[in-house]
Amino acid sequence: MYFVSPPSHYLPCFREGRSQSSGFYLRLCYINNMTFSEELQWRGLVGQTTIEDLTELDKPGKIFYIGADPSANSMTIGNLAAMVTCARFIKAGHKGIILVGGATCMAGGDPDGKDETRAKIDLDVINSRVERFKAQYHQLFRGMDINVVNNYDWFKDINYIEFLRNIGWHFSMTQLLDRDFVKKRIGVGGKGINYAEFSYSLIQGYDFLHLYRRYGATIQICGVDQFGNSTSGMRLIDKLDGGHADVFGIPLVINKATGKKFGKSEAGAVWLDPTMTSPYQFYQFWLNCDDAGVIDYLKVYTFLSPEEIMDIEKQQGENPGARIAQKRLAEEVTRYVHGDKALESVQHVTGVLFGDGEADKLNGDELTALAREIPKVDLTDGLTIIGALTASGLAKSNGEARRLVREGAVKVNGAKTNEDGPLTGVSLIKKGKNSFALVC
Repeated sequence: MYFVSPPSHYLPCFREGRSQSSGFYLRLCYINNMTFSEELQWRGLVGQTTIEDLTELDKPGKIFYIGADPSANSMTIGNLAAMVTCARFIKAGHKGIILVGGATCMAGGDPDGKDETRAKIDLDVINSRVERFKAQYHQLFRGMDINVVNNYDWFKDINYIEFLRNIGWHFSMTQLLDRDFVKKRIGVGGKGINYAEFSYSLIQGYDFLHLYRRYGATIQICGVDQFGNSTSGMRLIDKLDGGHADVFGIPLVINKATGKKFGKSEAGAVWLDPTMTSPYQFYQFWLNCDDAGVIDYLKVYTFLSPEEIMDIEKQQGENPGARIAQKRLAEEVTRYVHGDKALESVQHVTGVLFGDGEADKLNGDELTALAREIPKVDLTDGLTIIGALTASGLAKSNGEARRLVREGAVKVNGAKTNEDGPLTGVSLIKKGKNSFALVC
């Protein structure tokens, strides 16, 4: 993360805090009046860039692009960090081109060295994923002026020999050969690299050249892990057109508690598609974020102002058990990705589960959503609490179920029960603190 000295034009304010010794101290904070470039640095979004003077970004009207390959059915929260950054650029007055890599996915996708057995994806699957990605782009950038493009649209008619003569001739392979994963793949004991993988950087470079020529794009936004591929387009623009272009690489978001990055290649990926990660699971992920990283996540993934985030940080420090930062993070990101209605629904469901609410207060859609997250037992004549506990798997036997009820470890719709009884309506059964079953 970048740390910058506060500019002289900031407005100072004093905040109260407690020192490790006795008494209070006054901490000088600088808020308000941040320029766009200063805010990018404050949020930790400047990783690696060819832009020599970041204040150039304070002047609106630049045209940027960002791309993602549809190598899965959905983007993840790793992609989301970059998309939120692009939305910031748009809000700052810049124009965004959002690319889905239909052509690059057909060629095998980015040979990042992690998957040396990458298989070709069926063309119908790729086309379906392209449409999914486009829909996610429009959802994330709703209300913003963006241009969504697919690089297959310009690659499908390119003549191979002409491409080699006009583009490949000017592309230096030296930098690609110097990349660690390529050396590993083609070195002694390596598994080799195929021509399609080797050509990925050239294809991506041509994307930048094409978008520069057709739309005037002069900035490519990427994750720092794509910085090398992205600079190839910048060099093509210089060599072929004598133009100037830049790359703005944002840092990968790292879970400080695990040391792993957010993304689809990690176990337990969090997807933006609600059919792959439900809005409830999505909300719960952010709600359970680690204390060490939550303020950084607020900076990266939300549009809360620096003042608001600093105030949340202060409250979090004073009362970490209240998890104010996590609650606000979950609220803001869920609203941004899934919308107000989904946020309201998951908050209602969460309130029922963890606030001893009543399941019969949930509407039909919320009951359906809840039934996807916890065991569901069909309500039948004569069904009892004991029967529901065993049918749902909350208890392994009737004997265990009776013991749980007798010991007061079971609640039905928020009310503790010490004896068995019939269930006559929609009911939420809770065992202990975090085990649930829905009866409906």
